Amino acid sequence: MQRYEKNLYICILLTSDLFFMKKYLLLSVILFSTLFVKGQETYTFLVRDTLEMKLDVYQPEHPRKDGACVVYLFGGGFVMGERNNDFSVKCCKMLADRGFVAVAIDYRLYLKHAPHVSLLKAHTLFDTAIRQAVEDCSAALAWLCRNASELKIDTSHIVLTGSSAGAITVLQTDYCRANSLPPASSLPPGFKPAAVIPYAGGLYCGASQLKYAVPPAPTCFFHGTKDRIVNYNSFRGSLNKALFGANRVVKIFEKKGYNHWILRFDGRGHEIAAALPQTIDEFCAFVDATLSGRVMQYDSHCTDTNIRLTEWSNMSLLDLYKGL
Repeated sequence: MQRYEKNLYICILLTSDLFFMKKYLLLSVILFSTLFVKGQETYTFLVRDTLEMKLDVYQPEHPRKDGACVVYLFGGGFVMGERNNDFSVKCCKMLADRGFVAVAIDYRLYLKHAPHVSLLKAHTLFDTAIRQAVEDCSAALAWLCRNASELKIDTSHIVLTGSSAGAITVLQTDYCRANSLPPASSLPPGFKPAAVIPYAGGLYCGASQLKYAVPPAPTCFFHGTKDRIVNYNSFRGSLNKALFGANRVVKIFEKKGYNHWILRFDGRGHEIAAALPQTIDEFCAFVDATLSGRVMQYDSHCTDTNIRLTEWSNMSLLDLYKGL
C-alpha cells in the first residue's frame, strides 16, 4: 500500500495544474481499487446437451488462511431461482466478506417444465427434480476440485449450504455420497464436504433408507418448527418415500452420534430458508468448530425478530405449486 501512496504523491508533484492533479488522483484511486478489491468471475462447469451450467466465484479481499470455500445453492422449489439473483449475490458477498471463497452454482429446475404438481404426482416429480439437482451439484464440486489450485481452495474445506430446494440438494448430495448412490457418482474419489449447512432442507427417501452407510459430513440444520413447505417433520410424497425435515433427520444423527447442530426456530415457517444473512455468525461458528476437529452435538430452540415473514412463510408444499 505504501508504494501506491508514494506513486500518487509523485504524480501530484509532476504538475501544478489543478486539472491534472485531479486526473492523476482519479487514475491512482482506480488503480488502487483494481489491485486490492477482489471481484466475481463466472465459469462454465458443465454442458448438458446445449445447456451451459455455470458457477460464480467470489474471491475474498482478505481470505481465510485455511482456504475454506462455501458453495451456495439458491432456493425456488425446483421451479425458479438463479445463482445470480439478488439474494444469492447478497449471501455470497457476505460469505466473501468473512474470508470464504464463495461459489454460487446453477442446477437444473426440472419442475419448471413439469406437468401440474399434485399429491399423486409429487413422488415421481420430486425424485427426478432432486436427482438432477444432486447430479449438477456433484458435477460443480468435481469442477471446483479440479480447479482448486487456481481458485485458492482447499478441497478438504468445502462447505455446502443452500436455501429451501438448495438446502434439500446439499443434504441429498451428502446423503448420496455417503451411500454411494448414482446421483453423486461424479464426485472425486474420497471427497467429503467439510460441513453441510441447510436452511429449511430435508431428505427425500424411504423411511427404511434414512440411514448413512458411512458418516455424513458435520451438519448444521436451520429449520422453522411450523414449516409446511419443507416440513419440519416429514411430507409423504408416496407410500414408499417422504421428504424428511430436520426434526426427523436429526434423530438419526443423534442416535448414531454424528456431528451436528440444530437451530429450531419455534413457531416460524419457511422464512427460515432465507435466514443466512441474519445467522451468519452462527454459520461461521459452526464452520470454525468443524474445521478445528471438534466432536459436537448441539440442540437449540431459537427466536429471532430480525427474520421477517415472507410470502411463503405459511404456505404448504402444494400451495407452492398451485397454477403450475
